[in-house]
Amino acid sequence: MITIPRGTRVDQGSVQYAAEMFARERAPAMRRLDDYLDGRSAVSYRTKPFGAPNNRLAHPFARYIVTMAAGYLAGAPIAYSGADQEEGLAALCETYRAANADAIDGELAEQASLYGVGVELLYLDERARVRLAALNPGSAFVVYDDSAEHRPVMGVHMREPREYGGGDRFEATVWTASESFEMAGASPRSLRVLGAPRPHYFQGVPLVEYWNNSREKGDVEPVISLIDAYDALQSDRVNDKQQFAESLLVFTGVSGFAPSDEPGDTRPIGRRLREDQAIALPDRDARVEWLTKRLNETDAQVLADSIRQDLHTLSMTPNTTDERFAGNASGVAMRYKLMGLEQLTRVKERWFREGLRCRMRLAAGVIAMKGGPALDPERVQIVFNRSLPSNLREEAEALSSLRGLVPDELLLDQVGFIEDAKAALRMRRATTKEE
Repeated sequence: MITIPRGTRVDQGSVQYAAEMFARERAPAMRRLDDYLDGRSAVSYRTKPFGAPNNRLAHPFARYIVTMAAGYLAGAPIAYSGADQEEGLAALCETYRAANADAIDGELAEQASLYGVGVELLYLDERARVRLAALNPGSAFVVYDDSAEHRPVMGVHMREPREYGGGDRFEATVWTASESFEMAGASPRSLRVLGAPRPHYFQGVPLVEYWNNSREKGDVEPVISLIDAYDALQSDRVNDKQQFAESLLVFTGVSGFAPSDEPGDTRPIGRRLREDQAIALPDRDARVEWLTKRLNETDAQVLADSIRQDLHTLSMTPNTTDERFAGNASGVAMRYKLMGLEQLTRVKERWFREGLRCRMRLAAGVIAMKGGPALDPERVQIVFNRSLPSNLREEAEALSSLRGLVPDELLLDQVGFIEDAKAALRMRRATTKEE
């Protein structure tokens, strides 16, 4: 978290301070995580002496971890409900639908899983409609005050010089609680304000951060050393195989190589051996043998399995290729296998919900400003639905046993293939009347 003292004015100096701190402390770490997501781990840059095999097998474990963790959190659409606020909630949900909020939620969940934080921008299009955009956390951030509540003071989106069309200067857009302005400079420390500020009509800083946990740490960073160890081990196993295939041929009791007996045959001895596949030794004490490295594949595989198991355990993402993930496992058994991921996601939910609540305040403020129904975001319930394979038979049995004890709408919310419980109830009532 980047903070400035409470009451500090948002001006050129405070933006320069925040931008320099971000560029020095956070941006390099995020670029490193980008490499791991794209399959460029430490082994990708490993060098070996000239002539030695140098296979560099980078396993995209980071992509697997991020996909599993983010999909479990936001793979299914997030639901919203609120008592006595149907009109306001309907207007908000329609705004989210038009802004493609479900896709943005998935992208923010992936960002939070990888970098430890996701960054979202709310803006108004040419028709004054609320729109959402996920910004790269490697170039966008929110600055908070140092009070106990850590209120957002400003949001900054920096663009580094680009080879095409970017010139030789940094550019930045800064949002406060009421306006935005542009800045540019040769470095983050030398940013200067350009032009006059413009109002943005949101009742707060329209840049929102979605944290992964209280320390803003991603799910990949704690297991980077294990990823590096697995890559190095598997790369060296291939190197050993290649060296085995390219073993040296050792001649004992042979002082030199005689030329070929056939006239005009000037082939080197190595080529003659490969092509003729025969050799004449000078006496019976001479011998020829391969100089090879003994490979212990059993020990290497045990070590590889151990590292892989540690990766899944410490990242709390299940190994779905494990035989224990059988297709006929019951729902309870599956939940035990996913307990680590479930606990991890519970923590994610608490922090992701804070970001969604902040988004809701900003969007609801604009809706009310345009004459739409009012909404109290603090009274809206945010429900995360798990993205899991469903056992329809188990679901049906559970719902049947609860029918009459639990409202029908709540029961239908638990059915995986039903997205809108109210619409499903209306369809059922209409069908009943027709009959």
